[in-house]
Amino acid sequence: MADSEISTTLPLVTRRTIFAGTAIAIVGWQGNAVASNDLEKDQPADPAVAVWRKWQAAHEQTERLCRQQQRLERNLVETVGFPCATIRLRGGRCVTLHSLKALYEVLDLDPEGTATRAEAEADFAAHQMRWDKADREIGYSATLQAERDAADRAEDLLQALSKIPAGSLAGVAAKLDAALREGRSSEDDAEFPWPQIRSALDDVIRIGQRLVPKQKFPNDMLKPVPLRRREGDSLHARTAADGGAA
Repeated sequence: MADSEISTTLPLVTRRTIFAGTAIAIVGWQGNAVASNDLEKDQPADPAVAVWRKWQAAHEQTERLCRQQQRLERNLVETVGFPCATIRLRGGRCVTLHSLKALYEVLDLDPEGTATRAEAEADFAAHQMRWDKADREIGYSATLQAERDAADRAEDLLQALSKIPAGSLAGVAAKLDAALREGRSSEDDAEFPWPQIRSALDDVIRIGQRLVPKQKFPNDMLKPVPLRRREGDSLHARTAADGGAA
């Protein structure tokens, strides 16, 4: 495993090319296709709602995996601690460094610190081995990767949803619902445009239920849902290649 360092950001690796063919196929769905969900049995299937359901599943999976990896991460930090090495500088001050890159940057300022560098490298390597062993035992990295993959799928589906014409008011509501959940930072976010989108979503559902009594809206659109975790809500180990401060 590469050198690790505390960080509050962790970029996601998107899979646009993999999803491109799927997005094109979804756009070509017929509006009168038979829906698999009971909520759509009495009305033609809306391709926008169909994609929204896939996005909803990926969104919920991301949330579930996020909570799981956060628990595992806390366990690792409490039992092993992030890999690090502590060195004493010439002035007597001790500093704790969380990557070999940071270690080299500090010791490069001290040409006579060869012995200190070797000792710090050995300490860091030993700590890294303990972290890696515990990681494999509890499955933290595997869970973190699964969370990234689920988030990528949700992101791709959200992009596909924006390109698919809605065939009903339920489809319009699906687009607004996904935008609202993905974009706002809190349940009571008063920043533009989230109150306006929330109001528009409520209007579409209310008017649709009044003018088209048979119009079915997925139940998940009619109740509050947890917000997606924002980047930076959790600390992650990352490789020294990502950079960072000591």
